[in-house]
Amino acid sequence: MSEELKVEKIIEKMDLKILTPDIDVGSKVVMVPDINRPALQLAGFFDHFDNERVQIIGRVEAAYMKQMSDDDKRERYDRLLSYNIPCIIYCRNEVPDELMIEAARKYKIPLLQASQVTSSFEAEIIRWMKVELAPTISIHGVLVDVYGEGVLITGESGIGKSEAALELIKRGHRLVTDDVVEIRKVSDETLIGTAPEITRHFIELRGIGIIDVKTLFGVESVKETQGIDMVIHLEDWDKEKEYDRFGLEEEYTEILGNKVVCHNLPVRPGRNLAVIVESAAVNWRQKKMGYNAARELYNRVQNSINRKE
Repeated sequence: MSEELKVEKIIEKMDLKILTPDIDVGSKVVMVPDINRPALQLAGFFDHFDNERVQIIGRVEAAYMKQMSDDDKRERYDRLLSYNIPCIIYCRNEVPDELMIEAARKYKIPLLQASQVTSSFEAEIIRWMKVELAPTISIHGVLVDVYGEGVLITGESGIGKSEAALELIKRGHRLVTDDVVEIRKVSDETLIGTAPEITRHFIELRGIGIIDVKTLFGVESVKETQGIDMVIHLEDWDKEKEYDRFGLEEEYTEILGNKVVCHNLPVRPGRNLAVIVESAAVNWRQKKMGYNAARELYNRVQNSINRKE
């Protein structure tokens, strides 16, 4: 799980201007993926102050600060920055006054500047911080974008995950990661999968070795991130095991507390895994759009029985 986000990374990602270059940002971190607009604090109310969040100054706060007396500014600025907040970001190219800069230097709080409209900047930085600070795990598997559906293929080592992924790539789908999948929980509904930097775009094929998918098949064959919509677990065929043949009831697996639909796919010679994965992805897409082929067949059978009676 990611536990902290360095302020210098926020500066780089959000293209922020540093207004206090003499203050070191290297030690400043954010641990909560949210922001606070300190309008009430500037008015003197500090109960329930979210000081661990990034502080945002918009047009309203800037206008209020301009009409404050110098004595009020000194008192409020001093109290605000004494809470060891991560940083203060001025949106719309607003600039701090000298008393704010003086207080920032005193408490070593970075003052930053963004050119964007406040509401747009807030939405973007919150969305990005939620991803960066999201709970994270790494699992063994392959993640592929199949017709826009994120399909996580899992199974024992050597079962054929990478070979299935390679066939899918040749059929026009896109690889996200092979072997290790880094999964972030960005919400109670959404899981995002990415590749570790060191193995990005590579696939290991037993008997051949490492291949570079991006180089062999072009940039359209790879993708940096992908939401995980379904899991396909490959396992050796067991003739004693009863496999689902209708799919009336969905099976789920749990990843970081989120439920993801899961299909257990038996592997045996002669089965085209890539085509089966494609079909599973399209079938799941149909179900999300309101059409369930298994339910349709069941209804037809029931109607036929009723007519005969």
